[in-house]
Amino acid sequence: MPFPELPALLRDALTARGYDEPTAVQGAVLESDAAERDLIVSAQTGSGKTIAFGLAMSAELLGDQDRISIPAAPLALVIAPTRELALQVSRELAWLYQKAGAVITTCVGGMDPSKERRALRQGAHIVVGTPGRLRDHLERNALDLSSLRTAVLDEADEMLDMGFRDDLEEILDATPDQRRTLLFSATMPKAIVSLAKRYQNDALRISTVGEDRGHGDIAYQAVTVSPSEIEHAVVNLLRFHEAETAMVFCATRESVRRLHATLQERGFAAVALSGEHSQSERNQAMQALRDQRARVCVATDVAARGIDLPTLSLVIHAEIPRDAETLQHRSGRTGRAGKKGTAILVVPYPRRRRVESMLKGAKVEASWIDAPSPESIRKQDHERLLEALLQPVEFEEEDRALASRLMAERSPEDIAAALVQAHRAKMPAPEELIENTPEARKADQKERHRPGFEDIVWYRMDIGRRQNADARWILPLLCRRGHITKKDIGAIRIGPSETFFQVPRAVSDKFNDALSRTAGQSEGDERDDVHIAFSPEGPEERTRPGRKPRHESKPRYDARANGDKPQEGRPKLHRKEGGAAAAPGDKPRGKFGKGKGGPKKPFKGGKFKDRKGGNA
Repeated sequence: MPFPELPALLRDALTARGYDEPTAVQGAVLESDAAERDLIVSAQTGSGKTIAFGLAMSAELLGDQDRISIPAAPLALVIAPTRELALQVSRELAWLYQKAGAVITTCVGGMDPSKERRALRQGAHIVVGTPGRLRDHLERNALDLSSLRTAVLDEADEMLDMGFRDDLEEILDATPDQRRTLLFSATMPKAIVSLAKRYQNDALRISTVGEDRGHGDIAYQAVTVSPSEIEHAVVNLLRFHEAETAMVFCATRESVRRLHATLQERGFAAVALSGEHSQSERNQAMQALRDQRARVCVATDVAARGIDLPTLSLVIHAEIPRDAETLQHRSGRTGRAGKKGTAILVVPYPRRRRVESMLKGAKVEASWIDAPSPESIRKQDHERLLEALLQPVEFEEEDRALASRLMAERSPEDIAAALVQAHRAKMPAPEELIENTPEARKADQKERHRPGFEDIVWYRMDIGRRQNADARWILPLLCRRGHITKKDIGAIRIGPSETFFQVPRAVSDKFNDALSRTAGQSEGDERDDVHIAFSPEGPEERTRPGRKPRHESKPRYDARANGDKPQEGRPKLHRKEGGAAAAPGDKPRGKFGKGKGGPKKPFKGGKFKDRKGGNA
C-alpha cells in the first residue's frame, strides 16, 4: 500500500530514502480518523515510529504550504529519554523536513548548553531534547513554548521508569492547552494512563503490536553455560557468527567495562557504551561502528536506547534481561526494516527456568542450543574463507607479477596454506568450554567451590529483603559479631524475610563462641541486635518442592473459631527476643531489639525509612 496523500516535499524525501510504502504504525497515524487528534501509540521497536510521528505532525508544521515559515518560537517539541535517541530522532526529522526548510534544534545533556540557548534564540521550528535539559532551558526562559502546536513523547514509559515524571509535567504545563499531544509508549502502565488523562483530550488509541509479541524478523536462541564461562561463551558466539555488527548487552557499567576489556584483549574491535561515558565518547563509539572500524558494541540497556545501526545483525544478552519488555527492547536493535537478525541469551545453568518463564511471558519461541565449540568455529571459518577467496575478482598486473614470483618459489599448496594461516592469525582464538552434560556441570560446580569451603555449616539471620538486608553491611556485621574475617564467610543467600550464610566447619566453634559473647552487646548500631543462629539445613533444603513454609507448618489458634471468648480488658503482651512474654508494664521492643511503640521501620542507607519511602 503506497503512502496516502502527503505534501510533495515529504513524499520526495521518503522516495529518496527508499520508502515505497508505510509501515503499520506509519499507515495508522496517517488514517483520516487520526488527523488532528491526540494519539496514544504502541508499536514495536524498529517499526518506523520516528517517521510516523514526523509525518503525523506535518499538518501542524506545514499547513497548506510546501515550506515552513521563518523560524521563531518552536512549533513542535519531541521529548526522548536518552541522548542517543534524541540525536537519532533529530537526524531522521532533518532529512524528512530538509526540503521544507525546517530548522531543528537538539537539546540534550552532555552538549554545550550555551550553544543550545543561542540556537533557540535564533529560532527553531522543531525542538528535540531530553527531559532534564529541556526543563533547564525552560526554567532559564531560553525555551518558549507559547506557540507550540504539537508535543511528542517518545518512549514515554521509559521516561517514567527513569524518573522524569516531574520534568515532563513541568514541560507540558508550559505548553498551550490547544496543542496536539502524541504519546508513543511500548507498554501502558498506570502511570502512562494517568499522564494521558491529564494532558490529552479524546486521544485515539493505536496499537500495532500483534498478539505475538516476538519480533518476526529475529531468530531467538538460548545458550546454557557454566556461570564461570559466560565471557568465554560470548567470545565463541561472536567468532561463530562473525556478524558485520554485533551488540552485547550487560546489566551494569562495571560489567560493560569488564567485558569490553576482555574482548579487546582477545583481539576484537569493540567499543563500549554506558552511563559513565561522555557524549563525545559515545559519538566516537557510534561513528566507529558506522565506519566499520569497530564491529562489536558492549552496552547497558539505557545507553543503547535509540541506537539504530543498519548493519546490526546479532544481539547477545551476556546478562539476562530483567523482564520480557527489556528482552524485547534489547533484541529490537536488530531485525529492523525487514532485515533478519539473531538474538542470543547466554543463560547460566541455575537460571534456565527463570529464562524459560521470561520467554513464555514475551511469547517468544527460542531454540535452546549449546555454545559453539572451537571445532564448529573453525569449520565456519573455513567456509567463510573459501567463499571470500572464490569470489570473482579483477587483479592488477602488479599483483599477478608477484603471484608468478611466489609460484616459482613455492608450490600452490604452500601458498594457499600460507594464505589461510595469515587469515586465521587475524581472528581471535576460540575458547574451550565445559561440555553441556549433567556430569560436566556437577564436576564444574565442585571445582568452583572456594578452597576451604568443601565442608561448611549454614547459619541463619532473621532479616531479609523486606528489612533491606544487603551483603554490603551484612558482611562487616558478621565479622564484627563472630570475630572472623570476610575470608571465613562463604555464600550469602538473602531471602524475603531471612538470610543464610556459610562458615567453614573448621571455624564454626570459634564463630559460635564469639556469637554468644557478643549477643545483645550493641555498639550503637541497631543492626548489631540482629539474631544469628546455627541452621541445621541450608536455604535449598528449606525451600525444596513439597515442603511447607515455616509459617504454614502449624495452624494459628483462633479463639472465635474454637468457641472461646476473647479476654477483654487485658493488656496485649509483646514477646521479647528470647521468647518470654513481656510484663504488662514493659515497653515493647522493635525488630532490632530497641525503640518505642512497636517494630522499627526498615533500615536503609543509615536511616530508618517508613513504608512509603520517607525518613522516619
